[in-house]
Amino acid sequence: MGHNFLSDANTIQLLLLLYFSIATLSQHSSNFLTHPPYKFCSNTSLYEANSPFQNNLQTLMSYLASNASVSNQYHAYAGNDPDIVYAQYMCYNYIENCSACIYAASQDIMQLCPNNRNATVWEELCQLRFSNKNFIGQLDISGNILLANKETIENSGQYISVVNEKFSNLTKKAAFDPTQNMYATGKLALSDIDTLYTLGQCTTDLSSHDCNTCLQVAIQNISSCCYIGRGQRLLSQSCYFRFELYPFYEGTADSGETLTILKIVLGTCIPTVVLAFLTASCIIYFRRIRRKETDEEKSHLAFLQELRKSSGSTFAEGNKVSSEELPWMMDLSVIRAATDNFSVSNKLGQGGFGSVYKGILSDGSEVAVKRLSRSSEQGVKEFKTEVLLIMKLQHKNLVRLLGFCVEGEEKLLVYEFMPNSSLDVFLFDPTKRAELDWSSRIDIINGIAKGMLYLHEDSRLRIIHRDLKASNVLLDNEMNPKISDFGMARIFSSNEDEANTARIVGTYGYMAPEYAMEGLYSTKSDVFSFGVLLLEIISGRKKAGYHQSKCAPSLLAYQAWQLWNEGNKTELIDPMLSDSCNADEFSRYMHIGLLCVQEDASDRPTMSSVVLMLQSQNSFLPQPERPAFVGRFMDNLEAAASNFSVNEMTLSDVGPR
Repeated sequence: MGHNFLSDANTIQLLLLLYFSIATLSQHSSNFLTHPPYKFCSNTSLYEANSPFQNNLQTLMSYLASNASVSNQYHAYAGNDPDIVYAQYMCYNYIENCSACIYAASQDIMQLCPNNRNATVWEELCQLRFSNKNFIGQLDISGNILLANKETIENSGQYISVVNEKFSNLTKKAAFDPTQNMYATGKLALSDIDTLYTLGQCTTDLSSHDCNTCLQVAIQNISSCCYIGRGQRLLSQSCYFRFELYPFYEGTADSGETLTILKIVLGTCIPTVVLAFLTASCIIYFRRIRRKETDEEKSHLAFLQELRKSSGSTFAEGNKVSSEELPWMMDLSVIRAATDNFSVSNKLGQGGFGSVYKGILSDGSEVAVKRLSRSSEQGVKEFKTEVLLIMKLQHKNLVRLLGFCVEGEEKLLVYEFMPNSSLDVFLFDPTKRAELDWSSRIDIINGIAKGMLYLHEDSRLRIIHRDLKASNVLLDNEMNPKISDFGMARIFSSNEDEANTARIVGTYGYMAPEYAMEGLYSTKSDVFSFGVLLLEIISGRKKAGYHQSKCAPSLLAYQAWQLWNEGNKTELIDPMLSDSCNADEFSRYMHIGLLCVQEDASDRPTMSSVVLMLQSQNSFLPQPERPAFVGRFMDNLEAAASNFSVNEMTLSDVGPR
């Protein structure tokens, strides 16, 4: 890519203007003795590098920065004792871009207070705090910082007595008026030309009494100062107080301020101009070096913001932020270390969009890492879909996403580790299948059904999974099922029953006919997949169990329906279940499976009905109709069946016929 000199020239001009403006504004409006960020670091307790505390802290910093795109205040915590971290941020209510300020604060606080377990940083427009002690809801006026404008006011004693009354009224308004949400501003005409602008704000976790106390202490700190400046700020860990002789919270400047700026700019000396040019040149030089790195950081932040916006109200304010609830961005180096650089010995399997590896994090916890294929254009979309969806879904029969990584060409998803791998590993292995007795299989079927019911009806969203199959059902150490792989899932609106797509994705044998041939999908499409999976579980056979001839129906569902009509239901029973299976109970489950795979989607039950039928032995079951038979689509895939390297094939971008 060629270098754009014009862009750099514009940058120099912009920097010059910015330089003059900042110099002028600091001289006119604030002239504070120091410049933000301001810090409060407690060096009494330090954490070690790469410790669990640091990992928890980094989790919170990423989460709070992303959350700031939708909320001006928030508090949360991560981890468990003794490595628990509490954190809170507050953007001042008059600003628009809280996210940018908190992102900067999250970077500054790590640099200004390295390895501290308790720290606070104040930026120009926000403040951020973390601690290993629970400070949420507790007033803290220790470490208050008073900042005064260097330009004092004549007769400051008389001045402060005049404004104290205004200050007092403002603190009561902020603290006790429920419509103000712990925030209030006010102005007071001191003379024909001077107007005092004041602002007070508390963190919203405080009680009204504590908020008022915090602001009153702020006023006392200002009043006790040796001199009163034209502007003052009191930085507290629980509140913020400021006054100026210009409308700082309105984002405006009067004509007198504009005239002053012009005078100062015109009176700036040549050395200052030269210094500005040198500064601009250095910035441009380093900008070129770090351009790629910065773009990646922005991309990461944008994705975090997208995650937070998409999560809506999933996480209540003040809730614990942990690996159980929130997927967080992880460094590639951490994942490489956990998986021994994606070694073959740690590889758990190969999926449609990449490989899965076992990993062990620094704290000893086991994880499963899905590494999306670099050559898959489709994988990028599925990656974002999976992360965005999993934030909204919390159910014991859905797998938990612990983290993700977007770095260079790598796109990684980090899940909770399932020690018993996936259902197909047990179900279709002659030796391991013996470990699944009838009771275990019933529990697995019911768990999958409840997970699907949650997706369809009980979550905040209506989710169509579109790829439910044995390999996408994981088993924990107690053989509890957890549905995984939401890369192909789709969200339905509350008034939407079905959708149509020209891009058909899914797995042969599990796809409903209306989806495979016409691109129509709905909750009933998932019900069909569930029915196929149910029949696989009780029979121990794959969905395309055996091929009698090219023209004969080979789908398990069709075989089951034939045996049902012939009165030979027991022929479908897995021989491994001969000692543990009740024939009547098996017949009922086979019946439910056949109801789910009926050809007409409207005849299939909903997942709520399925769960009810599975749990109630006395519920009436209608006679199942002919199961779905794919027909023309079947002819094409049947001929290619001998080319399948595994028991299933994932289809992508297949046009409906």
